[in-house]
Amino acid sequence: MRLGIDSQKLPEFLKRGPLASLDHVKELGLGGLFFPTVLDMSPTLDKGALRDIKTRADELGLYLESGVGKINPYCSAEAPEFRAIGDGDIILGFTRMIEASAAIDCRELWISPGNFKSEYPGRLANDRFRTDVTWDEQLLAIEKVLLKLAPVARANGVHLNMETHDEITSFEILRLIEKVGEDCMGVVFDTANGLQRGEHPVYAARRVAPQVRQTHIKDAYVGRAAGGLDFQTRPVGKGIVDFAAILPILAKANPDLNLSLEVAASVEDKPRKANPRQCIQIDDPVWRAAHPDLNAEELDAYMALVDDFETRVKSGEIPDWEAYEASEYGYPTYETQSYGYPQAVTFIRNSARFIEVLCLESGIKLSGTIAKQHAA
Repeated sequence: MRLGIDSQKLPEFLKRGPLASLDHVKELGLGGLFFPTVLDMSPTLDKGALRDIKTRADELGLYLESGVGKINPYCSAEAPEFRAIGDGDIILGFTRMIEASAAIDCRELWISPGNFKSEYPGRLANDRFRTDVTWDEQLLAIEKVLLKLAPVARANGVHLNMETHDEITSFEILRLIEKVGEDCMGVVFDTANGLQRGEHPVYAARRVAPQVRQTHIKDAYVGRAAGGLDFQTRPVGKGIVDFAAILPILAKANPDLNLSLEVAASVEDKPRKANPRQCIQIDDPVWRAAHPDLNAEELDAYMALVDDFETRVKSGEIPDWEAYEASEYGYPTYETQSYGYPQAVTFIRNSARFIEVLCLESGIKLSGTIAKQHAA
């Protein structure tokens, strides 16, 4: 295993560009870079530019992962670059992205079912609860796109890996894989996103582990609040996710799996929007009706996890939502926008150190500068 980072959360990625960002990743002691789409490497799919990035990653001993993007047709207008790269034909655009990725040996490709819009409150921030189209209709549309892309993926030896994103459940992803084929589809396991769907992270890990081919390593605060549960990104190891249980599950299923940190982005790179508080409306009848796969056993375990975490919060071991929001190294408030480059780097290093030490203690082989320092 190697521990790297998602380029969207790497400080100064846009300022430095893909090539210089590889050197930045190496300087931070990380093992690779996950580009959400190949267009993040080259917006024009320039073969020379992509080859240079791959060559530099190899020179630095870094893994390189990429993706195709949001494949929900109801969200296509929100990502016009996918249609543009196909000269107006979005399936051709996705095809060109798959082919360009395979040409530099990026064959595990991230896909996503929607967009999270943090400026909207509660469930309306989530495409699962759109009012113009049902989620079942969106899932069917996603399936149709995947079936069109499946022959392209197979021809290029590629897996299209659906993230356990904010909108979709692990159950729904596994059903899509059954319909499309595990020979060309897999999972990007985000360790925290399932919490927003009421899924216990360990239960979800066990469910999807055989299909996990990419990851987003993320932690979160989840606690009771008005309207449901608060959700807030935290440094890995400082939140509710039980990585000591999850990492061995993932490592057993795929010992060569890359672990890509998805941490809080610096506000210098991505200013916060005006509604920073994310609410999981887990007690709302509309929310509950939208999760028919969520059984009583897992929901009870989920709420027990929340209760245990709240005990740690009440003891002072873990800062609550407000205290963390106001802290220098916490996720920044909209008003202060104080979480800049130094804080983001500290967030990354603390998260990386936790994962590396945990792997060392668990007997999981993990390459990386900090891990080697601990082993010595």
